[in-house]
Amino acid sequence: MPRPIEQWHQVVKSRDAAALEELLAEDVAFISPVVHTPQAGRPITMAYLRAAMQVLNNDSFHYLNQWYGHESAVLEFECVVEGITVNGVDMIHWNADGRIDHFKVMVRPLKAMNKLHEMMGRELQRGAAQQ
Repeated sequence: MPRPIEQWHQVVKSRDAAALEELLAEDVAFISPVVHTPQAGRPITMAYLRAAMQVLNNDSFHYLNQWYGHESAVLEFECVVEGITVNGVDMIHWNADGRIDHFKVMVRPLKAMNKLHEMMGRELQRGAAQQ
């Protein structure tokens, strides 16, 4: 398993914001399954990933499959959120320094996407209010 993916798994397990910040490149781009335009930069990517960890990273969250390239990986995940099974993929690319510089999330089915849109919106607002 590539080192950046090992580090990502540790971040998911620990929910360590400092480790997440260290893992992300300053110019990272986050591609949301809901928002049309890429979210550019470490601060906004941190906000999205922290919110996703609050919404998705519950006791049912687990990675089903993982595929690796030279500087990229696709991680298929599944979890249950408010009775809805969420199936998705994290498409992760890292730079020569081993820092994640591109993070795309895709989710299915539509019912799960709609629920995540609702819950992520609330979590992002809560995070913004705390800052």
